[in-house]
Amino acid sequence: MRSDWTALPATVTTAIAERVGGAFEATPASSGDHAEIASTVVGPDATVFVKAASASAGLSYQSLRYELAASRAIDGWGPAVLWQIESDGWLVVGTEHLDGPHPDLFPGSPALDMLAATLKELQETPAPDGTWYDPVTRCGFGLPAMGGEMLVHSDLNPTNLIVTQRGLRIVDWAYATKAAAWVELALLVQWLIGSGHTPEQAEEWVAQFPSWGATDREVLDDFASRTASKWSGRSRRNGEGWVHDLVVWNAEWAAHRNV
Repeated sequence: MRSDWTALPATVTTAIAERVGGAFEATPASSGDHAEIASTVVGPDATVFVKAASASAGLSYQSLRYELAASRAIDGWGPAVLWQIESDGWLVVGTEHLDGPHPDLFPGSPALDMLAATLKELQETPAPDGTWYDPVTRCGFGLPAMGGEMLVHSDLNPTNLIVTQRGLRIVDWAYATKAAAWVELALLVQWLIGSGHTPEQAEEWVAQFPSWGATDREVLDDFASRTASKWSGRSRRNGEGWVHDLVVWNAEWAAHRNV
């Protein structure tokens, strides 16, 4: 759950002001809720994106630590970490402010080529030493084939992608996971379907990556079924629109794989 800036201790806001050159304006992000505070901060000397979480927040605090570690491990795909502050029980991270639209991943979209170029490198990137989400914790179920050594973003929905002058960048690494590379692609299928692809078109697109073709059909069938079941169960506890969308998209994928 988001907090407003009044939740931050004066020591923290003073430290932020020192890093941006003085008095600043903060505009909350329009999406995402992993950190307690997520805002674009504009000061006399710099514009940065700031995320903050208190140690008492538990999951939000740990997720921000994961995101900090992942952002430092990748090179050029996400926002650069500019500074961090740890004071009075708060972790605050200032990153490069990325300016640009979120892509539309409809069939034939030019953004798909940019996403493919980024994913090609990410698919070949091992997770650095450290603590990451594991596939069971992230996905809510486990299959032996999900285990692996790769760094998986695990939430490549269009709002976590930004088209910049330097290409497509990936933000919000709060759920960075250590897993098999194909897991990233399997989690992306739902967002491709949500962007207008049929399940068959979505699978044709992810099939360009070797890890997809190297995964047994039975494993992908099982993953699709379990994911659809998971979201169906969540929809009974959460009636928000985005949950309903994921129920529909994953049900379409599971039906396609299990005809």
